[in-house]
Amino acid sequence: MTQWLLDREFHSSSGTVRWASFGTGAAGAPPVVLLHGTPFSSYVWRRIARDLAARHQVFVWDMPGYGASAMHAGQDVSLAAQAVVFGALLAHWELPAPAVVAHDFGGCVALRAHLLHGARYDRLALVDPVALAPWGSPAYRLLGAHSEVFAQLPPALHRALVREYLASASHPGLPPAVLDRLVEPWCTAQGQAAFYRQIAQNDQRMTDGIQGRYGELTLPTLVCWGAQDSWIPAAKGHELAAAVPGARLRLIEGAGHLVQEDAPDRLTAELSDFLR
Repeated sequence: MTQWLLDREFHSSSGTVRWASFGTGAAGAPPVVLLHGTPFSSYVWRRIARDLAARHQVFVWDMPGYGASAMHAGQDVSLAAQAVVFGALLAHWELPAPAVVAHDFGGCVALRAHLLHGARYDRLALVDPVALAPWGSPAYRLLGAHSEVFAQLPPALHRALVREYLASASHPGLPPAVLDRLVEPWCTAQGQAAFYRQIAQNDQRMTDGIQGRYGELTLPTLVCWGAQDSWIPAAKGHELAAAVPGARLRLIEGAGHLVQEDAPDRLTAELSDFLR
């Protein structure tokens, strides 16, 4: 499925958020909110969102500075800001305690919203999350340390850099049409600036401030990890699951960091079982 349209808007403290929902939810099935990571968008959840919508009402959104949501100079797209936006969205959707599924830095956003801002969840699934120090590949740290320089790259070189970087998130390799869709938002004039802005603002202190509190989590927690993740090694999955009381760990063979693209059926099965 290449068609993906977020047809609704929410005006947040960090700019306009585009979002959509699918399904109406079976009796007793909690609503589900899906959070993407960086440098992705809700598009990576398209197949899983449709599958989960057979039983649940599913909410997806592009975080400010990503995908179809607002991108502009001076925008606060930090992990701290995204957690505040997420809490406001939950209130806007009137979801007092949904099930939350969060990938990559969406994991940090969901954890900060819960631990620091009192957001309540029915249960929490973390998929290759940014949650434990140290994080950020050497390439990611290089881009962040010199974001103002990289932001001045000619458009063709910028596109090539983004394409290679995004491609490395998959273990078997992304289909060209999918890779094109993930790359494109970052290749407009606004998108190029936004790409380096979000990297520059992402700060390990955002996880350092909550990492010592994972033992406080009392809700059902699932940790899923691509066994061949080259961005955040699977050893971090073992470490995180050990830090969260009662957490279940599921390693997904053949998948890299983008488990949603590499093994969507296996991830859907794990999530569906957990959500029951």
